[in-house]
Amino acid sequence: MIAGLLEGLIENLHVALKLSIYVVGLAAGVFCLVKFCDIFVDASGAIAKKLRIPSLIIGLTIVAMGTSLPELAVSVSDSITCLIEGGNANVAIGNVVGSNICNILLVLGLSVVFTPIALKKSVSKRELPILLCVTAVVVVFICLFGLSLPANLRDLAITRWEGIILVVIMIAYITYIVLMAKRRPDELDPVEEVTVNMPLWKAIVLVIVGGAGIFLGGQFVEFGAKGLAMQGALALKIDHDMAEALVGLTIVAVGTSLPELVTSCIAAKKGENEIAVGNVIGSNMFNMLFVMGVSATVNPLTTGSQVIVDAMVMMAATVLLLLFAQKGRLKRAHGIVFLSLYGVYLTYLVLRTVLGWSF
Repeated sequence: MIAGLLEGLIENLHVALKLSIYVVGLAAGVFCLVKFCDIFVDASGAIAKKLRIPSLIIGLTIVAMGTSLPELAVSVSDSITCLIEGGNANVAIGNVVGSNICNILLVLGLSVVFTPIALKKSVSKRELPILLCVTAVVVVFICLFGLSLPANLRDLAITRWEGIILVVIMIAYITYIVLMAKRRPDELDPVEEVTVNMPLWKAIVLVIVGGAGIFLGGQFVEFGAKGLAMQGALALKIDHDMAEALVGLTIVAVGTSLPELVTSCIAAKKGENEIAVGNVIGSNMFNMLFVMGVSATVNPLTTGSQVIVDAMVMMAATVLLLLFAQKGRLKRAHGIVFLSLYGVYLTYLVLRTVLGWSF
C-alpha cells in the first residue's frame, strides 16, 4: 500500500518536473526569439547603413523580414526535426497559420481597440488584395497537398515543390515592392527604418550573436511546445498530433507574434497607422511565402486533416479585414469583432483537441 503510494507520488513528481522543464524551455525560447530578433534587425540595419544601402531597401527587406524571424526559427527547426526523426510538422504549419490568424484577429484587433486606424487607399486597393491572393494560393496548396507524395506519406502536406513556388513568389514580391518604391515613392506607405549607429565590427558580431540566439530560441520553443503537447496528450488521453497542433496554433503562434503585437499596438497608440497595419500585412506575407516556403523546401510539411479548417479561418480573417478596410477606416467595433472571433476560434481549438474532432 505505502509502496504504491510512494510510486504514484514519484511518478507525479516526475511528470511535474517534465512539465516545468518544458514550460521553462518554451518561455526561454520565446524570450530569446524576441530579444535576439531585435539585436539581429538593428545590427543588420547598421551594416546596411555602413555599406550605404538605401534606407528604403532596409525597411522593405531587413525590417519586414525581421519580425518573421521567430516564426522562421520555430518552423524550420520543426521541419528539420521531422526530417531527421520522422513524424508530422504540426508545430511548423500551426505556427505559420496560427500566427497569421493571431496577427489579424488578436494583434490588429487590440491595435484598433486602442485607437481607430485610418487607412490609405493603397491598403485596400493594393496591399490587402495581394495578401488575399497569396493566402488563397497557400490555402489551395493546403487543400491539395500530399497528392504528389507516395501513398504511404499522404498525410496532408506542403510538398517541397510547393515550398519552392512560395519562395519564388516571395522573391517576386520583394522585387515588385522595391521597383514600385523606386518608380512611385510618393505612393509607398512609410516603413520603419533602422537608425542604429554602431561600429561595423560590432554590428557584424551582433548579427552573428543575434542569428545564433534566434536559432537557439527556435530550438527551445520547439522542444517546449512538443514536450507540452506530448504530456498533455498522455494526461488527457487525446491524439498526440491534435495536441501538438493546438500548441502550435496557440502558445507558439502567440509567442512568435509578440514582435508584431508590441510594434502594432505601440504604433497605433502613437497614431502611426501605416506601420500598425503594414506590420501585420507584411508579417503575414512573409510568414506564408518565406517561413512556410523555406520550411517546406527543407522537408515536406505533413500534418492532420484538421489544418484545412485552420487554413479556412486564416482565409476568412483576411477576407474580413479586406471588407472592413473598404471604408478606409478600422473602427473599435471592428477590433471587438476581431477579438471576439479569436476567442471563438480558441474555444473551437480546445474542444476539437479534447473531443478529438477531425475538423
